[in-house]
Amino acid sequence: MTNSSPPTPLLILGARPYSLAFADAFEDVTGFEIVGYVENRERERAGTWHGGRMIYWVDDLPRFRESHQVICSLGTTFRNQFTEPVKAMGLTFATLVHPTATVSRRSTLGEGTSISIGSIIAGFTTVGCHVHVNRGVNIGHHTLIEDFVTIGPGVNLAGNCHVGAHTYVGIGATIIDGIKIGRHCVIGAGAVVTQDLPDRVLAVGVPAKVVKEGIEGK
Repeated sequence: MTNSSPPTPLLILGARPYSLAFADAFEDVTGFEIVGYVENRERERAGTWHGGRMIYWVDDLPRFRESHQVICSLGTTFRNQFTEPVKAMGLTFATLVHPTATVSRRSTLGEGTSISIGSIIAGFTTVGCHVHVNRGVNIGHHTLIEDFVTIGPGVNLAGNCHVGAHTYVGIGATIIDGIKIGRHCVIGAGAVVTQDLPDRVLAVGVPAKVVKEGIEGK
């Protein structure tokens, strides 16, 4: 009988209601044990309990850098505002793949990225750092997802696509083959994207049309 290594303690950046759903989705990932949450806005919440786990204040993180890993649960594509200071403290970011998700061995995932329940990443695809792939997402082959992208539940993203950094793809959206979407875009829920989109636009509808320009994302 062989001894297995103990799981790595994992702290979740964010202590809002969604962080509880995030923890629920990923608490059974092999090799990690979620041990708490990290708050960076309301100092008085540190030392209290959130879903049965402790909340820590962000400035206390350096004491965990040798023993713990972290991952950001914020759904916003502005989560770099949380992750960059934490990275500067020397913390290591986990990459999480739910046991029911499938990621091709010929695809790559960046640090801090999470692939949720039932999602599929086809071959020769690159998913950047701190990307959220929510439940039931399909991402096709030879696709590039840049850093800090959020992909909502049930999105169907075809092959040979390119999604720019800090873009938010709403629940149930479909993006056809070969589409390039710019940075800081928002794709509305249920939209069907059939043509390339520039940076910083909001696109909604079937087929998706640009209804707002110069946005900062979501």
